[in-house]
Amino acid sequence: MKIAILGPTASGKSTLAVAVARRVGGMVINGDPFQAIAGLAIGTGQPSEAEQGGVPHIGYGLLQPSSRPNPALFGEQVRRWLAKVENPVLVTGSGLYLRGIWEQLTDLPRVPEATVAKARRWSEVLGTPRLHRVLMGLDPKRAAELHPNDASRVLRALALHLATGQKASELLTGVCSGIPAGWRALVVLSTREMQRKRVEMRVAEQLKAGWQDEVRSLLAAGHRGDLEALRPLGYMGLVEMAEGSPDSAIEGIIQETQAFAKRQATWFRNQLPDAPHWDPDVEPLDAAFEKLGLS
Repeated sequence: MKIAILGPTASGKSTLAVAVARRVGGMVINGDPFQAIAGLAIGTGQPSEAEQGGVPHIGYGLLQPSSRPNPALFGEQVRRWLAKVENPVLVTGSGLYLRGIWEQLTDLPRVPEATVAKARRWSEVLGTPRLHRVLMGLDPKRAAELHPNDASRVLRALALHLATGQKASELLTGVCSGIPAGWRALVVLSTREMQRKRVEMRVAEQLKAGWQDEVRSLLAAGHRGDLEALRPLGYMGLVEMAEGSPDSAIEGIIQETQAFAKRQATWFRNQLPDAPHWDPDVEPLDAAFEKLGLS
């Protein structure tokens, strides 16, 4: 039995994954590329030892900050973790990387490294938000799917266009969709208002846990360029604070995270319409078990 616990950031999916893994005697498998990177434990929400509750977890904090995960290669790695475990419980909030794990990505054309380097130089000169506006002119559909600061995906979309002359939105279509055979899936979704409150509480908890110190340590270790390339949610706001920006950056981090969570929720509703939903603020834990067929 393979189970996927899905949902937006701060929804409580990691807590549910622990409960489900305990119920089935399985292990929690990380499907979030940023939670797989060492040094980003607090800001990406890698579950602490206490939060793991004695349940084995695989795939957290293993990659170097210099890593540049992509959906296909990371999907291969996650499948290797899954193959080693009986009754794995996958947990992720990324629809694109879930497609990679479930092998539902288009076989994209190879992009020459020289083309990637060219797009990267544009990014360094123009900045990601301006590069996003360039993408909006070339491929409005793909640009609308991406945050203006999502450096890696904006670069990838432009590099695909440069290499093929085609729009990334036309190339990035899943070869199949839905829940694969052999999987059970549950999407953790609160109401929009509760999701916004959950994000506020999570950011406050992360700051209390030492998120700013985590960012300072990364900067001291020379990883500013890695953070700029990866753009993990919220980190660049704290980088700016560490470099002298006012504390008002915290409000920007909250708003950015709320907008990101909204996009995640929309993706799961639209792309996995057959997956049941569970509201942790209204429904008891037993309801989640029942929807997964574990009652």
